[in-house]
Amino acid sequence: MNGTRFSGYLRLFILLMVAMTLIEIAPDAAEAKERASHFTLKNGMEVVVIPDHRAPVVTHMVWYRVGSADETPGKSGIAHFLEHLMFKGTDKIARGAFSKIISRNGGQDNAFTSQDTTSYHQRVAKDRLELVMDMEADRMTGLKLLNEDVLTERDVILEERRSRVDNSPQSILNEELLSALYQSHPYGIPVIGWHHEMAELSRSDAFEFYKNYYAPNNAVLIVAGDVTRDEVEKLAKKYYEPIPTRPEVKRSIRSSEPPHRAARRVKLVDPRAGKPMLERLYLAPSYSTAKAGEAEAIDLLIKITSSGSTSRFYKKLVIEQRKASAVGGWYTGTAVDSGRIGFYAMALDGVSMSDVEASMEAVLDDIKSNGVTEKELERAKSGFLADYVYENDSQSSLARRYGWGLITGQKIADIEAWPDRVSKVSVADIQAAAKKFLDIKHSVTGELLLPTKAKKQAVKKQAPASKS
Repeated sequence: MNGTRFSGYLRLFILLMVAMTLIEIAPDAAEAKERASHFTLKNGMEVVVIPDHRAPVVTHMVWYRVGSADETPGKSGIAHFLEHLMFKGTDKIARGAFSKIISRNGGQDNAFTSQDTTSYHQRVAKDRLELVMDMEADRMTGLKLLNEDVLTERDVILEERRSRVDNSPQSILNEELLSALYQSHPYGIPVIGWHHEMAELSRSDAFEFYKNYYAPNNAVLIVAGDVTRDEVEKLAKKYYEPIPTRPEVKRSIRSSEPPHRAARRVKLVDPRAGKPMLERLYLAPSYSTAKAGEAEAIDLLIKITSSGSTSRFYKKLVIEQRKASAVGGWYTGTAVDSGRIGFYAMALDGVSMSDVEASMEAVLDDIKSNGVTEKELERAKSGFLADYVYENDSQSSLARRYGWGLITGQKIADIEAWPDRVSKVSVADIQAAAKKFLDIKHSVTGELLLPTKAKKQAVKKQAPASKS
């Protein structure tokens, strides 16, 4: 059979299968709500159970309602620092043994810190779930830290910053853009922290943060996999419920963002930059702060403008005008407070940043003035809903979907009704979102540039001679 024809048949078959699945899950919100069970322990800890009986495996996640945006001014990076220190040990678990125990029992574990949450997760065989719960409950209150462990781990996070941020021009630009976008809100501070503040973090800083925020009534437990609600509830009551509630625990009061009255610009010149790049961020609402339907419309707007080879940016800047080698965009909507819209374009050799920027703005202005087509919208919806279906095959993706939603202020019903809300977005909704949220006054534009030849030569002349 002709390879091209076979590929076409295969693609059609996959799309039909996705469509049939969507017919089952998207329109009926009542059926979708039965996917997860949700209850609260006596000490205030929320629990979500997502049954998935295809394999005798479970994903266990504890999400704390605290992230980098909750840090005390001057202590940036402490949330991420504590995440590292949580693996050091307790009275029951020897120093550095936590991950080794998980590994010896055939599992994997890890953790991450964001602006709004710190999460610890394990994937293990079903019969090891009790072990994981016992260990995670133990370090919720029983963390032990030696000063030498703290100093060693502080060196680790400083090196992490050097390798991930300081050695990456694109990461430096992103950091500068966030700092410029947020005038007051702590979302403008990097999750990993500022180097000079990270270097001063101490054992007492870590313990104070730990005692302030790590408590059952400030946490959400997500268990996805080969379990029932009754099984999880029994174990959660045994290991987590005895931990006392801490009434004083609450999310910190964050500085609010003032009205934005002017667009901002950032220019970074770095000889390590591979290609000149233009990046723009817009302030936008999150799923938790947006009005009904707005966040879904923004998601679809990004899909249409900047996702894949059928997007407007790709067709205009890459194919037709040949001004960029790569384009893209994103919407950060899972946040407690504001979200962000972002676009980028990598300029081709000989193309100026002003030309690239003008082309990007022309695409956005066209959508504001004329909207999008029904065909574009339906393609974007199909892509999103297909991704939603594929994510259902991953325990980790399911657990994260519910974790992010609950941590950032959504309800279980909101999380599970998302496909239905996406399906209701209209072309008028897309145009309204573009007009409202792609406002240049609410943006920061960054340029990542290589030094000019004259500057390169000057730098070369100033460089000291090498010693033989």
